[in-house]
Amino acid sequence: MGGLKNADHITTALLQWGSGELRDLPWRRASDPWPILVSEVMLQQTSVARVQEKYELFVAAFPTAQTLAQAPLGRALELWQGLGYPRRCRNLRAAATVISEQHGGNVPDELDDLLALPGVGPYTARAVLAFAFRREVGVVDVNVSRVFSRIQGKSLTAGALQQMADSLVPQQLSWEWNQVLMELGGRVCVARSPKCTECPVYRWCAYGSRPEDAGKDDPARLSAGVSKPQPKFKGSDRQLRGQVLKLVLQDEQPVDFVIAGMGMQHDQDRAHHIINSLVNEGLVCRRGDVLVAP
Repeated sequence: MGGLKNADHITTALLQWGSGELRDLPWRRASDPWPILVSEVMLQQTSVARVQEKYELFVAAFPTAQTLAQAPLGRALELWQGLGYPRRCRNLRAAATVISEQHGGNVPDELDDLLALPGVGPYTARAVLAFAFRREVGVVDVNVSRVFSRIQGKSLTAGALQQMADSLVPQQLSWEWNQVLMELGGRVCVARSPKCTECPVYRWCAYGSRPEDAGKDDPARLSAGVSKPQPKFKGSDRQLRGQVLKLVLQDEQPVDFVIAGMGMQHDQDRAHHIINSLVNEGLVCRRGDVLVAP
């Protein structure tokens, strides 16, 4: 099975473990493909805890692709605040428009059609296929990449990870299997200080079965899809962009007032660069010397 030793033992042990360990997350209770797509876009580069705070409010406001496509982007961005990376919200609304106009309001169930949606990449497309349509595809996120690399005891390329993930999906258990792998990586096989002795497959894991090596020469560090350390948020352009959006989504604001709200009176060039980037991305509109929500 995908060249993985003890694949049958690993599959059985993980499914047994997962039957009583999956967290009760609201998107895991969803069966409609639209809220599942919303959750997967929200979860890109954002923790489960932060998404839980926003997901149900967003889905309640936009229960279908059509309702989001017809809403002002500013309204969607208001509900998105706190999740970061507002381009994802803009892309999700653009995807909702494509779904409404080209797919009759239904999230497509073919890989190529999903990949054609704005903001949907290989991971998100396969996650929707597995979780919304129960297709037998492997879903590889940062957690799954870490789990497979450690079990194998070596760094893996994106192609090798996807091939392994697809080969290991048990028939008719795609939803369960992919959720269990993510849960294991998110709670046990974590990036720092993995809980190897609590892992249901540690005896077959090339990394976890060597406790003396824990924390050393981690093969997952160089595998495809592993997240890199983020720059400091405080004082970053990301933080300042968020401040601009927060002010503008409250009401239209003079540019000088926004710059003062950013605390950037001393660096006008940087402030205008940040504002212009938001305008160019369609996240803020400018009318003369006034900024308004899109």
